[in-house]
Amino acid sequence: MKSLRVPPRLEPRRMGNALIVAAMLLSLCILSLIKARYCSAPYAKLRSLAEVEPIEVPESAAAKSWEAALPEDEDDEGDVATPPKIVAEETVTVISKPICSETSKRSNVCRAEGDARLRGSSRTIFLHPSLTDREWKIKPYCRKHDGPAMKNIEEWTLKPLASNEPPPRCTVHHKVPALVFSIGGFTGNLFHDFTDVIVPLFISSYQFHGEVQFVVSENKPWWVSKFISILNQLSNYDIIDADDDDPDAVRCFPRVIVGLSFHKELGVDPSKTATGYSMVEFKAMLRKAYGLERPTAAPWGDQWDAKRKPRLLIISRRKTRAFLNERGMADMAMSLGFDVRIAEPDNTTDLAKFARLVNSADVMIGVHGAGLTNMVFLPAGAVLIQVVPMGGLDWVARDTFKKPSSDMQLKYMDYHIKADESSLSDQYPKNHPVLKDPDSIQKQGWYTTSKIYLENQNVRPHLRRLRNTLLEALRHLPHGRKEA
Repeated sequence: MKSLRVPPRLEPRRMGNALIVAAMLLSLCILSLIKARYCSAPYAKLRSLAEVEPIEVPESAAAKSWEAALPEDEDDEGDVATPPKIVAEETVTVISKPICSETSKRSNVCRAEGDARLRGSSRTIFLHPSLTDREWKIKPYCRKHDGPAMKNIEEWTLKPLASNEPPPRCTVHHKVPALVFSIGGFTGNLFHDFTDVIVPLFISSYQFHGEVQFVVSENKPWWVSKFISILNQLSNYDIIDADDDDPDAVRCFPRVIVGLSFHKELGVDPSKTATGYSMVEFKAMLRKAYGLERPTAAPWGDQWDAKRKPRLLIISRRKTRAFLNERGMADMAMSLGFDVRIAEPDNTTDLAKFARLVNSADVMIGVHGAGLTNMVFLPAGAVLIQVVPMGGLDWVARDTFKKPSSDMQLKYMDYHIKADESSLSDQYPKNHPVLKDPDSIQKQGWYTTSKIYLENQNVRPHLRRLRNTLLEALRHLPHGRKEA
């Protein structure tokens, strides 16, 4: 009888190895399934979400009219592939980016690119809902920190139109951007005309090379007439007066900017401009606007020509901070070889004529005040001398005219009035705090400081001391006259 063969028993070690291999294979299978389910095509899920989310308006469509941008029928979508089914229960919230921002401590600006519909009579700009999901308000004047200046500036409102409402019908179509700003506030004072409006307007509009439409509020027709030569350099189009526009007018623009960008007093920061332009380009624009002949303070004519004399322009004042010895100053300056001119600008002054006078000067001197703003017309290399009244006003003089002078390529000098050169010495005892301790007066606030030292002070510079200042100014000029 043939005996049956009994299979040998598996050894414990071999069985353990088999179990390990089986476990590894099972793990690999599970990981492959997980990867196929959740990890394939890392951007596929985002793409699928985008495909099923409603597309409000493509960027290219936003520049068209709303009637064309809004779909007529939800089913009329062209040859769009059916999106895959999304299993994950996730939602995507579309949040539009802010259209208004703070460009400096002095200025806010709102920008919107797309179909913008402006109704000047109500200070309202209607925007497509794809551009903003909220209402914005702005006062377009560059002194937002200054309550008195902003008091009479009206707000503009930028608002989205409800998607279920028809947009206001365009009565005028514009092909260029709109730039909205106010000429209210402190305009009428030459310093504020330039630092609050004209320089910020240059910053905001120069990049468009004239292809921009100005829309002004708080309009002053006399102001526009005074500065029309500058305005015409920055825009190729007639200004729109929002205050006087047809109440039913709806002006449609492809882009709108509300508010002007402020950088610094009478200055431009090239790092913040669209193409790096600066006060050099600003002054070149002024020369073109007013036909100014001198880009630099170069000598005129032949060496022996009388015109070669360096010209000193004295900015005169009458109401306050006046030179009490103006005639003596002029005579002393002429003895040094200056061709001296005295002029007193005011709101009625023909700005074009005065700009040409200032541009003819090599040195300009004046007491701290709006008249020194005419420094913008001086040629590069000219000297500006600011006479600073007594009263601890160095910081005011520094911020308003000293700091801007370098960017205008001017040599800055100052002459500080002492107590015995001030009319205040005739009004107060020698030991009065007004004369002895101006800091204690400043602690009483700007109103008191201004009332005493700016509104109630005239000056009489010592001619010998002023002579040294003018001699130093001569040494900075390319006229060859080093001493007198």
